[in-house]
Amino acid sequence: MSKNNNSKKEEKKKADEAVTQEVKTDADAAKTAEAEDDGIDTSADDDVVQEDIQSESADPKIDSEKTSKKDSKDSVIEELQDKVKRQMAEFDNFRKRTEKEKSLMFEMGASDIIKKLLPIIDNFERGFKTVSDEELETPFAKGMDMVYKQTMKMLEDSGVLPIEAVGLEFNPDLHNAVMHVDDDSVGESIVVEEFEKGYTYRDTVIRHSMVKVAN
Repeated sequence: MSKNNNSKKEEKKKADEAVTQEVKTDADAAKTAEAEDDGIDTSADDDVVQEDIQSESADPKIDSEKTSKKDSKDSVIEELQDKVKRQMAEFDNFRKRTEKEKSLMFEMGASDIIKKLLPIIDNFERGFKTVSDEELETPFAKGMDMVYKQTMKMLEDSGVLPIEAVGLEFNPDLHNAVMHVDDDSVGESIVVEEFEKGYTYRDTVIRHSMVKVAN
């Protein structure tokens, strides 16, 4: 009787274990299926996307559009750079031209003033030629001499210099011959007398010397 009871218990235990094992197997299978459902295989989709990208990059029409856009931007940039360079060159030329014109205007204005001063210098020199040595020692004559020297110093500092003439060979660029004389004591084309002194302003003749030339 005892053996029969033990045998039944063992059979019942094995049956329970078999049921438990079956339930566990079903649960594991369900978990595996759920995990597979959650982790959907996207390898096929990735292949499709990759193929789309490759097909897009391999499309000559798309490449042509990108190239044309790039070329269009480059052409606009080059055009703007060219305009800027041209404007800078024009401005530099304008600046140089303006400076040159200002310099020429200044030179012309200075020359006009100097030409108006020269007759005054001539009168000073003519007046001193008529004054005797005794009169040159008077205070008035000394004052006039100081004014004359001061004026000549101012002209010299400004670039105005007298033209040397007497005893030198006649130079048409500097001298204006108004009289000719034969004189064997001097050489040919030698200036023997100066009637009116000439002047240069910064190496430019503003008045030729009026002279007498021998031979």
